Amino acid sequence: MTFDCYLNINIADMLEKKIVISDRTLIMNSQRITDCTLRIAYQIFELNILEKLITIVGIEKNGLLYAKKIAENLSKISNIKISLIGVKINKKNPLSGFSCSEPLEKITNTPVLLVDDVLNSGKTLIYAVKYLIEFQIKSLKIAVLVNRNHKNFPVKADFKGISLSTSINEHITVELEKNKEAVYLS
Repeated sequence: MTFDCYLNINIADMLEKKIVISDRTLIMNSQRITDCTLRIAYQIFELNILEKLITIVGIEKNGLLYAKKIAENLSKISNIKISLIGVKINKKNPLSGFSCSEPLEKITNTPVLLVDDVLNSGKTLIYAVKYLIEFQIKSLKIAVLVNRNHKNFPVKADFKGISLSTSINEHITVELEKNKEAVYLS
């Protein structure tokens, strides 16, 4: 089961409304990101209402920033303890290894939420999933801010901020620093 905060956006509608900043089109502003993140947090809570601990694993850099936003919202609406772990993956060569901010033995017997900013081909997420399931985790769900629908690997996001049907030549830029949150299409 997947959850979308917002259904597919028609890029032609966005362009028609002239929401263009230089050579980029604004897809999500800070408020929309905040709303989607809160909705995703509620959905995670609903699926894990009986859990005492959830491990959230964010793929550095933007995936970890987004994981922190989800964790902040989840801790505001529930009593579930949250363990946040950052994972570094070489996105061009994912077999070259992983590094983590915490020992991954901590995730044993816990539900795990894997978070990234954009799901494009699925390559980064499939290798992260392969890495995480080597530990005896209770369950694994995936959350992304943007799902681009260009998958080459059998990965699907359980929680999505937005799904975009874009061309393969278009690029998504996610900015998650404070006072500078936005998603752009270029």
